[in-house]
Amino acid sequence: MRTPVGASAAALLLAVLIMAVLAPILFTNKANAIDTSQIMQGPSAEHWVGTDNLGRDVLYRVLVATGLSVRLALLATAIGVVTGLLLGAAPVVLGRRVGRVVGAVVNIAVAFPGLLLALFFAVIFGVGTTGALLAIGFAIAPGFARLTQTLVAKIAGLDYVAAARIAGVGRTRLLLRHILPNVAEPLVVNATIAAGSALLGFAGLSFLGLGVQSPSYDWGRLLGEGLQRIYIHPAAALAPGAAVVVAGLAFNLFGEAIAKTFGVRTPKIKTQRRAERTAPPVFDDQPVLVVDGLRVGFPGVTPVRGVSFSVGQGETVGIVGESGSGKSLTALAVAQLIEHPGEVEAEQLTFQGEDLLSGRKHRHLLGTSLAMVFQDPMTSFNPAMRIGRQLAEVAEQHQNMKRGKAWQRAVDRLRAVRVPDPGKRARQFPHEFSGGMRQRAMIGMGLMGTPALIIADEPTTALDVTVQRQVLELLADVRAADNVAILLISHDVTVVAQVCDRVLVMYAGRVVEDLPAAELHTHARHPYTRALIAAVPDMTTDRDLPLAVIPGRPVDPAQVPPGCAYAPRCPLADEKCTQTDPVLLADEHGRQVACWHADMPVKVGDRGE
Repeated sequence: MRTPVGASAAALLLAVLIMAVLAPILFTNKANAIDTSQIMQGPSAEHWVGTDNLGRDVLYRVLVATGLSVRLALLATAIGVVTGLLLGAAPVVLGRRVGRVVGAVVNIAVAFPGLLLALFFAVIFGVGTTGALLAIGFAIAPGFARLTQTLVAKIAGLDYVAAARIAGVGRTRLLLRHILPNVAEPLVVNATIAAGSALLGFAGLSFLGLGVQSPSYDWGRLLGEGLQRIYIHPAAALAPGAAVVVAGLAFNLFGEAIAKTFGVRTPKIKTQRRAERTAPPVFDDQPVLVVDGLRVGFPGVTPVRGVSFSVGQGETVGIVGESGSGKSLTALAVAQLIEHPGEVEAEQLTFQGEDLLSGRKHRHLLGTSLAMVFQDPMTSFNPAMRIGRQLAEVAEQHQNMKRGKAWQRAVDRLRAVRVPDPGKRARQFPHEFSGGMRQRAMIGMGLMGTPALIIADEPTTALDVTVQRQVLELLADVRAADNVAILLISHDVTVVAQVCDRVLVMYAGRVVEDLPAAELHTHARHPYTRALIAAVPDMTTDRDLPLAVIPGRPVDPAQVPPGCAYAPRCPLADEKCTQTDPVLLADEHGRQVACWHADMPVKVGDRGE
């Protein structure tokens, strides 16, 4: 409102609304006063805009009509906006199948011009004020639904929405708290434009005789009466037309002014110095996570093909591989975040003894005992909510904490992950945090419950080496403090070797080697694992020689060749490798490898060296 346009729009809209409220009270008698001696008079000092065919003052009638015109326009806009929101958000609230049906109906409706829809609904609902109200409202709804559908679909795919799903947030709350606030700006702008369009729509229907009926009158009815005498008394038609234009302009400009700040909240919550720590989790001797024969498929492609591994209590397991090897999809499948049309199958997929494929109890487990740290914390946090509110929401949902107590725990968790001045930082928005601090806050969100397993998907990507080390040390401290298991996904072999107990090497959607992290550089057996290690330069690398690379390109998941998927890039491949896919077998030391020529030396200068 501090800009000239914003202030002018606010003043203009305020004047219209005040006139809509006061004019019917102050001027109704004057507007309805009949003076047969002043019939069809032009503008004069006594009647500024002239009179109508009964000698009534046209200006007073235009002012009084402001109340009914604005009121009906706002009601129709409300009907259209609410209907559009419900239709546009149907895929999130009702599921994808119902959403597709609703989307098809919306697409058909959008294909027709708005005025044609309004006339169609006016015929259905009948002539009169109520019929026009419903007609204009439902005519607005398809366009608003299409916009909502597009915006919601974009936001629903972001990481912070996935994080809210992991936290167990219901569909309705997910829509109201995490999706709609982030699409509020274009929705508000279009809602205000719709209000202006509703004014014009009502004027059009009343002008055609389908809207407001006598003895009531709005701007459209006055415009129709004035148009009949426009050549001898143009002011009677121009006055209501100008009123429609001014009111529509006021709504549109005001919406543009407030759109930039809509959806941002500033709660004032007092925090205490320290909140109580929850007791560390107690588990049985069984592994925290068991994955056996995991497959993730999409139409025409299966990017994860039979992955099997387990994670013990307090164990840190790393998954490495090139982009497209299936690392992140494996983690998303464990967290049950693979959405339609993706399908997850497994012979066994259990977390703390509970079957994650049962579809019943896993949401509660994932919201309290499993934490997910996504790759990009900037997209993992809701940009329209303060950091503290987002962390507190986890405790409110799963620990039934009161709002104030949940806020206290959020501040405590930020303190636990070494965020300086956590009370102040909790009130800030994600964009006010640095990259490293956002990643710490994301870890803090995972610690709002009592996690038994933290899945960290590329947690150090795009961070400098100093911040990267701090984040990794933080994960190690969290693991040591509460005996939390960690599944660390990374493309950096060096990082995994330093912080993990065990390493899984993935290629083309399969685990090709499983060995202790301490033996990664000395006892790696698969040619692909050795090629990954050789491609990482260190202090002893000869700078006069070209950097080592892995020749060729990773396998296209839609066109996996027969036999060993790594064979086209492997210097040891023979006919057997191209025909028969090796299985993952363990040696006498417990190390597992899927290769027909494991341990064979690779000559310097060969492919993969």
